Parts: sequence; C-alpha cells; structure tokens
Amino acid sequence: MTYYIAPRFLNKVAIHITKNFLDLPQVPVPLILGIHGRKGEGKTFQCELIFEKMGVEVIHMSAGELESPDAGDPSRLIRLRYREAAELIKVRGKMTVLMINDLDAGAGRLDERTQYTVNTQLVHGTLMNIADRPTDVQLPGSYDPTPLHRVPIIVTGNDFSTLYAPLIRDGRMEKFYWEPDRQDKGGIVKGIFAPDNLPSATIEQLIDRFPEQPIDFFAVLRSRLYDDQILHLLETVGYDQIGKRLVNSKEKPPEFPSQAWSLDQLLHMAEQLQEQQHHINRLKLSHTYQPKPESTTVPSPRVTEEFPPSSPPVNLPSEITQQVQQILEGGYSLGVEIADSRRFRTGSWQNAGPISAQSLQEALFQLSGILEEHPHEYIRLIAIDRPRKQRILETLIQKP
Repeated sequence: MTYYIAPRFLNKVAIHITKNFLDLPQVPVPLILGIHGRKGEGKTFQCELIFEKMGVEVIHMSAGELESPDAGDPSRLIRLRYREAAELIKVRGKMTVLMINDLDAGAGRLDERTQYTVNTQLVHGTLMNIADRPTDVQLPGSYDPTPLHRVPIIVTGNDFSTLYAPLIRDGRMEKFYWEPDRQDKGGIVKGIFAPDNLPSATIEQLIDRFPEQPIDFFAVLRSRLYDDQILHLLETVGYDQIGKRLVNSKEKPPEFPSQAWSLDQLLHMAEQLQEQQHHINRLKLSHTYQPKPESTTVPSPRVTEEFPPSSPPVNLPSEITQQVQQILEGGYSLGVEIADSRRFRTGSWQNAGPISAQSLQEALFQLSGILEEHPHEYIRLIAIDRPRKQRILETLIQKP
C-alpha cells in the first residue's frame, strides 16, 4: 500500500535530519525537532513513512518510559538510547534518529494537579544537556572521553507549552506545528482508502462532511467497514472455534475482498462513529463514579460567613498581597502547593487545592488559612492560565 506523505511534513523532517548530519561552519543547528498539533493527525505515522523513505534507522521511546519509582531511571534511559543510536550510526553507517513519542504526556505539566517529580526535572535537564553537548553524552557513574556521533532527536506531542520553557527554546528545539490543510488531508485519506478504489469525489465529500475530524477518524472508519465480513466469519466458523482457525492453523488465512462502498454507507458508518464520540462527552461518567478530591482549602461557605467581602483584608506580608492581586488582575487562577523538608529537597510538591475566590479579600483569607494549617512546611503560590493549561508563575511564599 502506498501512503501519502505531506510535502510540508516531509521537507521539515528531512531538512532537520540532514542538517544534523552536515558540518555547517558557524551555523547553529537545533538537535531536537518538536512536532506538535492536535491529536490523531498522524504525526507519528508521517514520521515513520519519512524514515522509511529516507532509509533512516530509529530508536524509539514513549511517554510511559519517562517516569519510574526509582529517581534517575528515565533520564539514564534517555542517555542510553541516545548512545545506542550513536553506535548504530558508527557500526551500520546509516542515519539514525532518536524519537520520543508524546513527550508532553510523560514530562509535561498539564494542570495544578500534575505532580512535578524528580524524574520530570531530570528528563528536562537531560534533554537540555544532550541538546547543548550532543557529542558528549555520558552514563551516570562512568565517563568515556570518545566523542559520540551527533544524533538528531524528534519528539512529538500535543501541547508543548506544558514543557519546561528552557527546553523548547529555539536554540535547542525547532518547533513544527502540524495541522494538515485540505490538500494534505485529502491526500492522506485517499491513501487510507487506496485498496478500496474509492472515487476521489467520494473521499472529498466524506472529508467535507466531517471537517473537524482528525486523520485517525477516517482510518478507524475504514476498519469499521470490514466488521460485517468479520462477523460472517465468526458465525461461519463458530465463536468457540475461531481461535483454532486463526492461531497456529494450517489453513490459509481468511481473506476479505474489497467491496464497492457507496457514499451513503460511508456516511452512515462515519455518523455512528461521531455519535459515539459525542456520547462519551455527554455522559462524562467519571463525574458519577469518581469522588471529588478532598481539598485543604477553606470551603466557600466558611469564607462567606466568617469573612464577608466588606471586611478588611487579612494580615499578610505586602509582597504576597501584591502578588495575589497581580495574578487575579491578570485573569489567572490561583493554586497552592506544599512540601515538607524531604519533598522540598526532591522537588515533589503536593497540591493543596485551588483557591476559589471572587475577590482579592477572599483569596487572601483562604491563603492565610492554608499558611496557618501548614506552619512547618514549604508553601508556594501558583498562577495558572486555565484556557492554555499553563503555569504562569511559581513563587515560594513560606519557608519553615
């Protein structure tokens, strides 16, 4: 099957890989290419097609490998995989890249409830160090003076604003926002349905009918079209015999010939898929089955009863009062995190809950309550841009 590679995507990835294997005098070349965009738009798959086209070897990592109960393991793994890629370049004489999928899911900070662990800090620090010194990447506890071959790194994700800002600066990471235009989407979807010989007009009408759906929606749609044939196989062979027919069987694997799918059939199946998406969003069963997390903040009724808006502000240091006022005036939400001495040393902060206040006085009153409840712990104030799911400010306001 011949899949479509978007020209913009191909050029960006191919240029990044090639530049990292060239010796360009006095030309700074970022080691990391960050490909970000909406979910399901084929970022990883487009990369795989390009790697195959260019004959590039790939060392893969995923977001799930960026956390561990043992501090330092993920950062050590990144260094190990990078050195493996450099060794492949030396031994096989082929271009090799290190690819980390969904970096923001493993190392990003999505909201005030996401715990910022030691491993998260070390992952950011390790990637920054590799980007700055790509030929001198050492494993903990050892030192090898032999320079490594430079290995380009490609990372994918949905929202890179959740990552540590110095990591994504231009000198270290080149950013590429992938949003397929009408032509790109048409070419990719035509490649998905190529074995079915669908007319171009049918595919274009299908895309226009569901313009907000990502690329993987149409891939799943094609998979759904074969459900009836698979059901016929189950009924013919028997539900109790299907395992023997498909696993370690001497018989020829079953074949499912392509059919002449009509536009009405495609639209009907696509509408069913879309309805399932809407159904999940409407139900939101997690709100029913999962209890709300307990909060250490002072509840709103107590604020209303004991601290009416007309009362004078509580006695907090002027610098804290000014910070809270600036955060609220900027339209940001307030959050608080606490840590004892051990957690403070390791950077493992615990969420003390958001401050839900309608006025500056209410916010100061709730904040003072938290300070009184935790006199022997470190406390820091956080400003959160909720629409962007990004932390704007982190400031330490209490040291025990």
